[in-house]
Amino acid sequence: MAASARALVLRHTRLRPVPGLDDIRLHLADEVFPLWHAVQVETRDPDAALPYWAFAWGGGLALAHYLRDHPDAVDGRRVFDLASGSGLCAIAALRAGATAATAADIDPIAAAAIALNSRANGCRAGVVQRDVLDDEPPDVDLILAGDVCYNAGLADRVISWLHRARDRRIDVLLGDPGRRYLPIDEFVELACYDVRTTTELEDLELKQGRVYAFAPSSGRTSVASRVIDSSS
Repeated sequence: MAASARALVLRHTRLRPVPGLDDIRLHLADEVFPLWHAVQVETRDPDAALPYWAFAWGGGLALAHYLRDHPDAVDGRRVFDLASGSGLCAIAALRAGATAATAADIDPIAAAAIALNSRANGCRAGVVQRDVLDDEPPDVDLILAGDVCYNAGLADRVISWLHRARDRRIDVLLGDPGRRYLPIDEFVELACYDVRTTTELEDLELKQGRVYAFAPSSGRTSVASRVIDSSS
């Protein structure tokens, strides 16, 4: 599957700069539904997942902008990119100085896209191809989670898993463009960016992507509390 997945990505995408992040290039598609149909036909799987890996989404774009502007968030740290899709956030983390970045996605074609995109940007991101939400959080310093709250069931699973990561003293940065299932009361907004998505599935081409951290809790020094302290 790995070779055929790689060929599928190369056949149906074009390597191009990411809007607003021209120093990062990804294998991107122009339209979702023709590509989705092609994936279903070529994999002979009518239930093939939507090709999230072929587009730059609002939350991931916001995280990539944030890491470019705040390299101290990842410099010298081990990073895990949850539901990575194209690998954008893992690549942005490595370019900002992370010592290691692992990108996780359940879709085998996403795993192939991440490897291709990582190489195209002169990076080496590790790839995990499985549903990591069934595992304990990894031994890392920071978890990036972009665009993970687009439906209620996934949002519940992701936030519960991120709670477990926080309890293990792992920092979390979450990127989201205003989707309804984000439990906003649990988070502190760190930054907001105007981002230009590359998919027509978003209701507006130009969106505001926000970066969040868990709200500070008693006795816990979080990303949010460090940002608040530095700005006071």
